[in-house]
Amino acid sequence: MSVFEDFSAWYHGSPLELTVLRAGSMVTPFIGVARAFSHKPSLLSFGDTPDSVKHNGTQPGVLYAIDEGITAADLEILPGTADTHWQTTRDLRLRRLEQVPITDPPQLTEPEIAQMYAQNPEMKTTTGFVSRG
Repeated sequence: MSVFEDFSAWYHGSPLELTVLRAGSMVTPFIGVARAFSHKPSLLSFGDTPDSVKHNGTQPGVLYAIDEGITAADLEILPGTADTHWQTTRDLRLRRLEQVPITDPPQLTEPEIAQMYAQNPEMKTTTGFVSRG
């Protein structure tokens, strides 16, 4: 399990143009995860590392960096998130880094999605399903 002190930079991905990230939003120290979240996916799959993420999102995205200091008190651990993202407890300033094409990171293929559901049939009725590939 990762701890807050392990990370120096924090990111957010969204299809929206933003300058402030509202409390209750998600941040991640993994740039690939933020890129994937920028596409508003309902499914994420990871290989060996969080940056090997694939997604099923359909919207072009924007990658942001958190543009101010963050302390452990600014974040809440979310159970069941594979230690890849945390929820913010206060509003945070954002700095826009770049536009993210829909193919970055790669999208899940239909066979990969079918395999995820075959391995986890209870997840067919949920959103935000994260699977290790």
